Amino acid sequence: MKKVYTTTMINTGGRSGESHSPNHSFNVNIEEPGSKTEGTNPEELFAAGYSACFNSALDYIKRAKNIRCNSIIKVRVSLYNQSKE
Repeated sequence: MKKVYTTTMINTGGRSGESHSPNHSFNVNIEEPGSKTEGTNPEELFAAGYSACFNSALDYIKRAKNIRCNSIIKVRVSLYNQSKE
């Protein structure tokens, strides 16, 4: 399999910090889910990335089948806490 792309992100502070690309072209404040402060959380970022990748794959298939329509992908990511009771 041929590698197409590699990227790097840097995080400081975990769920109460910030993430950025090495050249700072992308910067985002990271907050815990449900936080009232300005920022996003890893689950939202995962859902955004997955929906964009899935929609791109769908567009590839639509072009191959000569299907012309817009698609909207909605992804729901849940965070669970598994207790050891």
